[in-house]
This record gives sequence, C-alpha cells and structure tokens, in this order.
Amino acid sequence: MLEVKNIHTFYGLSHILFGVSLKVDQGLVVCLLGRNGAGKTTTLKSIMGLVPPKAGKILFKHEDVTGLPPFLLARKGLGYVPDDRRIFADLTVKDNLEIAAIKRGEQDRWNLEAVYGLFPPLKDFANRRGGLLSGGQQKMLAIGRALMGNPDFLLLDEPTEGLAPNLVKMFRDTIQTLKTSGLTVLLAEQNVKFTLKLSDYGYIIDDGRICYHGPVEELISSEEVRKTCGL
Repeated sequence: MLEVKNIHTFYGLSHILFGVSLKVDQGLVVCLLGRNGAGKTTTLKSIMGLVPPKAGKILFKHEDVTGLPPFLLARKGLGYVPDDRRIFADLTVKDNLEIAAIKRGEQDRWNLEAVYGLFPPLKDFANRRGGLLSGGQQKMLAIGRALMGNPDFLLLDEPTEGLAPNLVKMFRDTIQTLKTSGLTVLLAEQNVKFTLKLSDYGYIIDDGRICYHGPVEELISSEEVRKTCGL
C-alpha cells in the first residue's frame, strides 16, 4: 500500500534522511523504531508532504505521490497523527473533529459517533475546548481527528509519548482495534515494548538511515540489532 524508495530529506541545508526506504503492505501494522532524533518524525513528515524529500519517491497505492501537499494526500486516504498533536486549542472537541471530516465513499465508517465509540471521554467533553483537555485526551482527539478523514492508511507518530502506563495500554488496544477494522498503520515510536506487541514488521532508523528491517520476531531475538540500534 505504501512504498518509500530511497528518499533524501533536508531541513534547510541540513541533510536529515539518507536514502530511507520502507514498505508497508495492506492490513499490517509496521513500526519505525529509533532513538529521539534518529529521523522517525522526518520520515513520516516526508510521506505526508509536510517536508517533501529532495530525492527519491513515495508511492501510495502504486501512485507516485512524492511532494503532493497534505490535503491532497488526505483525500487519497492518508491520515496523519503528529507527535505534538496539533489540535485547535480554542475549538471544542466536536469542532476539532468535524473540521477534519472527509467523505470518501460508501465504505466510510468514521463519523462523530464512531469516534466517540472508540474514545468515550471525547463524547463526555464534546463541548470542551481542546486546550483544556489532558495530554491523554488530546492524544485521543488527535487520533480521532485523523480518523474523521476516513483514511485507509494511518501514520502515527509517538502515540505513547508522555503518557501514563494505563493510557499506554489503552492506546495499544486502540491501535489493535484499528488494525482489526482493516486500517493499515505505520507507527513511529521509541517505546519498544509497546510497539513490538502491536507490529507485524519492523524498521529501525539511526542517524537518518535504516539500519535494520525484518519481521518483529527477528528484531526481538537479535541481540546484535538491539546493541547496534540502541534498543
């Protein structure tokens, strides 16, 4: 469903990604693991068109989408949940969700009630401003907002960052539910235990380069990979 081919991405004159390649097949959860600053967020931003790569290609559903603006990628079925949430602090929960709604066809399953069903606290606080929510509730809202676009593919950046252990478990169950529903997920994380329990396949990035990839069973069993990539 998604294929990233040898991309090089820059911030100004700073070369951040060096020939990153990865592939995500439909219906899988694939993880991108690495230390803070290794290039995980930049990889997701490159895919979503927020920081277009200067070289390489990004294919989504076999179509070259390299450098397309985020709003067009959203219409094609890509959803994105940034690590810093980026909710609208002055809008209510309901408004945050409704403003992101995209109808893509008869197979659409995500609307307000579906998101409230996945995250009941959002329904309880539907008329509360986003900026008054807790960190965990804001993370729920960020994921719910992405789902309102009825994506086929979800890019999740650091969903457990700064969360209490009970919320980490809740989000693990949420991602498993999304996978069961047929959604394909690329999950960028530092939390190794959380991520490996969810994923089918893994990539490890270090200093802007993919240094290992393979089934998660191999990643778990390879002591050399853990030492080399700081896991």
